[in-house]
Amino acid sequence: MELQLIATTAFGLEGVAARELSWLGVENARTENGRVRFTGGFNTVARANLWLRTADRVLISLAEGEVHTFEELFQLVRRIPWENFLPENACFPVTGKSVKSVLHSVPDCQAITKKAIVERLKQSYPVDWFPEDGPLFKIEVSILNDYAMITLDTSGAGLHKRGYRKDSIKAPIKETLAAGMLLISHWKKDRALLDPFCGSGTIPIEAAMIARNIAPGLQRTFLYETWPCVPKGTRETAQKEAESKIDYDITLRISASDIDYFAVKQAKENAQIAGVLDDITFQKLDFKATSSHYKYGSIVTNPPYGERLMEEKEAARLYKDMGAHFKHFDTWSVYLITSFEKFETCYGRKAHKKRKLYNGMLKCNLYQYFGPKPPRQPIASGIANEAEE
Repeated sequence: MELQLIATTAFGLEGVAARELSWLGVENARTENGRVRFTGGFNTVARANLWLRTADRVLISLAEGEVHTFEELFQLVRRIPWENFLPENACFPVTGKSVKSVLHSVPDCQAITKKAIVERLKQSYPVDWFPEDGPLFKIEVSILNDYAMITLDTSGAGLHKRGYRKDSIKAPIKETLAAGMLLISHWKKDRALLDPFCGSGTIPIEAAMIARNIAPGLQRTFLYETWPCVPKGTRETAQKEAESKIDYDITLRISASDIDYFAVKQAKENAQIAGVLDDITFQKLDFKATSSHYKYGSIVTNPPYGERLMEEKEAARLYKDMGAHFKHFDTWSVYLITSFEKFETCYGRKAHKKRKLYNGMLKCNLYQYFGPKPPRQPIASGIANEAEE
């Protein structure tokens, strides 16, 4: 079955998610605001849920079109071949949202959508009432500027829930955003990496998983796995493929530190659950005491913003101290995210590049400072290695 699929993302990560899909062999991905469209069968659904590091969910787009009346919405939904997806005992709650549209009542849109689904299913199942005590199918009707989209969620819990972060400190960064920062940085697994504000360890853990090619969804389940319409063994096949691609042989140079003892303790526990504890060196350390004997590397970090954890003056002082200390890493690249608008002034350097990203609902900038490229050593035995020390 060829499906119209959507990977939803935070604003700013659409291009990164599209690049991830290309790595999975998807050839027709195209980006829109907050999402990437692509096509494929349920095997693609399985692989996308397992592998996408920067997407929030994988949806099946079932119908789209302009709607100005409830009758138009009813007919749009009723034309969908629901019998191809939903069994007779399916549980199919409908959520909704409507922005700048004539059909502004979300409860009414949900009720009309539900009614249309029931009327369609009655054509295939000879019943007057559906018990809804079977597998869950989460349906959404979304209307923007009178244009409706009817989607089916294949993921269940958001894809940022990898399964390794059992507890979190205040103001954690989402796993999907952490992975996005790393993929934007083009950090290489043979290069040193430092996060001096590691908190619960999300950035270094995501880095280790990327470096070892560990699919982020290996430790969790997805909603589509309970659907009778999905061919048997779909998840198992994708799982075995993902497990076979894990790189167990590389040695990583990932360092993570935080001034908060309990944050570091929690980060270690999360790394243990993720299976990458041995790949990361954790320390309780003030960022001003951080150093490295590696000449080249990347600092990728999520420092306090001055929004929730600190006052603005404290944040300004912190960023000034960061700018002074990170001068010692003059051959390293630095990538840090913050919502603090005067960051560059406090830091003392204008970024080579800025990228607007969202940490939850908070608009931020990813400030990118590029270090020099490492010189290449003379070619020996047909292999050119980067000089690291």
